[in-house]
Amino acid sequence: MTIEQTVEIPANRRLIINVPHEIPAGKTIITFTPEAKPDRKPISRYLGILSPDTYGDGVNYQRKLREEWDA
Repeated sequence: MTIEQTVEIPANRRLIINVPHEIPAGKTIITFTPEAKPDRKPISRYLGILSPDTYGDGVNYQRKLREEWDA
């Protein structure tokens, strides 16, 4: 059973949850998902904007960076 409710977060950031009687007592999982802001753009829109030639092979670039740590 899934129950979903949209709530306003008050200034003190405290929520009180009243659980319906249909939900059995005992352990449960509560999922908290903030509402997506319409002005935020998904990070996926930035995938692929760098040319593969920018850093070349990712593994070789990472090895090059790690070699600098030993110097």
